[in-house]
Amino acid sequence: MLPSTSDSHLDELWSCDTLDKASSFITSHSSPFLLHNFVGGMYSAPHNSSASPSQHITSFEPKTGRPIYTLPCTQTDAVEEAIRAAKSAFPSWSKTTRAERSAILRRVSELLQENRELFAIWESIDQGKTLERARIEVDRAISNFSYFSTFILHEQTAARMVDGVALTYEHRSPAGVFALISPWNMPLYLLTWKIAPCLAFGCTAVAKPSEITSMTAFLLGGIFQRAGVPPGVINIIFGDGATTGAALVASPLINGVSFTGGTQTGIAIRRLTAHQIGKHLSLELGGKNPTLVFADSMEPSVRDRTIRVAAMAAFENQGEICLCGSRIYVEKSVYSDFVREFTAYVKQKYVLRETVGAVASLQHYDKIRKYLELAVEQKATFHLGSAPPALSENEAQGYWIEPTILTEVAKDSAIQIDEIFGPVVTITPFDSEQEAVQLANDSEYGLAAILLTTDGARMRRVGEQLEAGLVWVNCWLVRELGTPFGGMKNSGTGREGGEHSRDVFTVLRTLHLPAY
Repeated sequence: MLPSTSDSHLDELWSCDTLDKASSFITSHSSPFLLHNFVGGMYSAPHNSSASPSQHITSFEPKTGRPIYTLPCTQTDAVEEAIRAAKSAFPSWSKTTRAERSAILRRVSELLQENRELFAIWESIDQGKTLERARIEVDRAISNFSYFSTFILHEQTAARMVDGVALTYEHRSPAGVFALISPWNMPLYLLTWKIAPCLAFGCTAVAKPSEITSMTAFLLGGIFQRAGVPPGVINIIFGDGATTGAALVASPLINGVSFTGGTQTGIAIRRLTAHQIGKHLSLELGGKNPTLVFADSMEPSVRDRTIRVAAMAAFENQGEICLCGSRIYVEKSVYSDFVREFTAYVKQKYVLRETVGAVASLQHYDKIRKYLELAVEQKATFHLGSAPPALSENEAQGYWIEPTILTEVAKDSAIQIDEIFGPVVTITPFDSEQEAVQLANDSEYGLAAILLTTDGARMRRVGEQLEAGLVWVNCWLVRELGTPFGGMKNSGTGREGGEHSRDVFTVLRTLHLPAY
């Protein structure tokens, strides 16, 4: 049972460990229930949260369009209160031993495992993804805490002698208080990807999930209570980017920002913090990722794998993953075969309302719809899918968009250039390896790329030319948590994962000791 709070709905939420129970809970309330901030180890409404209706945000269930809950759009004074709680907790938490931090993070991991189905159900309801996909992402959140709980027990440092004159060694210490801001597409997984290393390396934080998908972050506060995380070490506040997020990242009390989200928001964060030179910034931003399909990958022995990987990279989580391969380039000699077989596979395996969920919000539905209407105007060929109808907020029918496969899309079309971030892919032929690399790199983004080939020399030759922070060869979304995660160009700055996360959340000094 979750520790009691002033919110009478909280214990009810934690009993909703089946879809039927969760649905019954939602329908039993005549109006959306309120989420409270988690500050100083307790759930509480910001002092100004009832000042006006404009300071609340309503979140809707993507699969039905019905309102589920409201959350405070936390104002600047309440943001500062959360930051002060984190700052007060920092001196003590930063001095705890690695073994102590490890034990607490391990307990967080265990509690998430015990409540796996509860978190998966609310993630599915809140974000629109399938329950199967939500379970995968909860498992990854569990792994985030488990991984960093052991990583910090095996850290290494470097020491060197300077010609017998001095011994030098590197020393790291926690960087301070962090703003951790996560997106709406993989809410729990990406939020815990930030919280776990932040706490592991001795920092404290104020986390802000997306206002579109805040439910699992809300429940996460209860996990931290039960795991014995000291009050103020991790605080979770709710609100939008313009009000809450801006106040959080701009505060001079914040020592660093780890952000995952859109490129335009990343640019805004850099502007807000440009004068704060010492503030650590890790920005994982957008992507318009290429999938390169070479003719040898369509040989009979590997053909099924090629189609499966390309489809997975295109349509998992409704295409709402920053790493999705939404621009598919196929060697001309196998282009027609690929388009035909790929379309047949997607039609069979990625079925709306079964293996494909709803997109996250009405605003996002409208964004994707406009790109598909543009495809109609530009006379692109639809092999699957169509432009969906316009919806109003009052139409409680959900935000459903069919997997869509387009060909004959011009190179300079916005469909080919912009990050649509939905179940939409384009397929384009290429003649040569050189042209394939040129097409893949012809983007402002450089987050990820998928390379499908059986030629070992090409794997290296092309893979090392692709302007992408992550390159997958004949697979996709495979992660080892110690590897660097991040992009090139407008896809961000900085890397996270293992020792790269340590770089984000610690400061490094070099000590020189005389050798005599």
